Amino acid sequence: MGKDRLDEMQDEAFLDDPEAVDADDEEITDAAIEAEEVAALKAENGELKDRLLRALADVENIRKRGERDRRDAELYAATRFARDLLSVHDNFDRALDNITDELRDAAPGLIEGIELTQRDLLNVFEKHKIVRVEPAVGERFDPKQHQAMFEAPVPGTKAGDIIQVMNVGFMIADRLLRPAQVGVSAGSPTPPPASKE
Repeated sequence: MGKDRLDEMQDEAFLDDPEAVDADDEEITDAAIEAEEVAALKAENGELKDRLLRALADVENIRKRGERDRRDAELYAATRFARDLLSVHDNFDRALDNITDELRDAAPGLIEGIELTQRDLLNVFEKHKIVRVEPAVGERFDPKQHQAMFEAPVPGTKAGDIIQVMNVGFMIADRLLRPAQVGVSAGSPTPPPASKE
């Protein structure tokens, strides 16, 4: 049997049974509908997966931010209180600086008590990561840690050298509580021009 005859027989079968043709059309439309539904479900699945990944990333960012805030709170919660205690430290320094030898001989227990109290205060500061910023004369002025109270020309110095420390500063962890108050050199004074006579 030739191929043409086979095609004719199939065409005749379709013409003899119109419902068979409708069933094939229904199968084609059902398959197309199913394909569209599958494509829509895949698109929705992709969108949901994307939203889930974004939500997970947001939760992770919130967790990291919360952890950072907790660490900051541990380190810096006492900042205001520590700042208030700096005046107590300054008063101890002034008291100890004004002790004379006669006073030390007259009341050694009192002087020792003041020194021990100041040491205890410094130990508590250290325990809470509060450290002194104590520049030395001759160091370079650092605006991040020092506050210039005055500037003066001083022989044998460069501009920006510390020439006097008036008050020590303090840091809590990596933040400045109070800058060290210093005097800064304006450089060596220039000699007056020689007079022409």
